[in-house]
Amino acid sequence: MSNRCQSSGTAFLQKLLLGVAVLLIGVSTSYRAEAQSVALKNNLAYDALLTPNLSMEVALGKQWTMDLQYGANFFFYEKNATSPNYKTKKWSHWMVQPELRYWFCEAFNGWFLGLHAQGGQANIGEISIPFVLQNKDQVMKNNRYEVDAFYGGGLAVGYQWLIAPRFSLEFELGAGYNRIHYNKFPCTTCGAKGSRGVADYVGPTKAAISLVFFLK
Repeated sequence: MSNRCQSSGTAFLQKLLLGVAVLLIGVSTSYRAEAQSVALKNNLAYDALLTPNLSMEVALGKQWTMDLQYGANFFFYEKNATSPNYKTKKWSHWMVQPELRYWFCEAFNGWFLGLHAQGGQANIGEISIPFVLQNKDQVMKNNRYEVDAFYGGGLAVGYQWLIAPRFSLEFELGAGYNRIHYNKFPCTTCGAKGSRGVADYVGPTKAAISLVFFLK
């Protein structure tokens, strides 16, 4: 992945990650409740896309929680284009996604609504991503894109089902908007940059089937 990062996008991602991390740490060390208040989660749907991930969620009250998910898969791809292991088709990326949730019954139980933000970087080749507004002619797969930064957010709905005293299953779907800053390369292996641009994405922003483990 390129080290050339669009300054405003990178600054946004750093502040987003730092702010949510501080909030999660502060709440997890100060909040006390008889019910579950802190959970670690793994999104199995994200794993299926070869993207290891981990989430932490903490209770902010009886019906409010804050969730933070991080996932990255850049280490699955060979960076040297001359290597026999180099793959022209790729979706190398990392992403952080904080989400504020309101639970209709109580925290970590039943239906919830989520408001999430997200941001990250990516290196994409031989893939046409649907819902990118500038991709109406579907020629995206004929190029490679180094995404300096993408950031946005959306709304989601989900359900959590308790299957054991410390384990739950969670299902969630969400949609929203992302702003994408990229460098476009005219082929999937060449290093000569063709153009620089900005794209808009409107569509699914979250899909999760998560295994939840309660720390306390």
